[in-house]
Amino acid sequence: MKEKDNSCCLAKILRVIDILQKNASDDICLEEGCTKSYLGERGNILCYNTRPITLYTKTNTLFTANYELNGTVGTSSVFRVENVSGCCATLRVLAPSSEDPATPYQKTSSFVTVNLACMCALKCLSDIRLDCI
Repeated sequence: MKEKDNSCCLAKILRVIDILQKNASDDICLEEGCTKSYLGERGNILCYNTRPITLYTKTNTLFTANYELNGTVGTSSVFRVENVSGCCATLRVLAPSSEDPATPYQKTSSFVTVNLACMCALKCLSDIRLDCI
């Protein structure tokens, strides 16, 4: 699928998120939404490095993937964008974290490659900081 094809608009948004994560800083801005030019809450001086996302398929089903973390196998619907190429995205599966309420997710070493043409909707969750990205 060509990048100029509007049916791959999710790839454009995920590219922006990927760039933001790779260039995360302490900038304070007043923008909102998935494409705001910084990670974190308005007026927050903490350094965030991840904008977690969820995806929905064309049948309005929440997309999930399996992960393994510390010997435990689970399923999650929350991801971190790692790379976007054309209409495909490599996503890191994020596991729920019950240890610290300030850090609702933790990184796993599980990845999925998603054909974004098969997805219909994207939801951005609150920005977070993941250690050792």
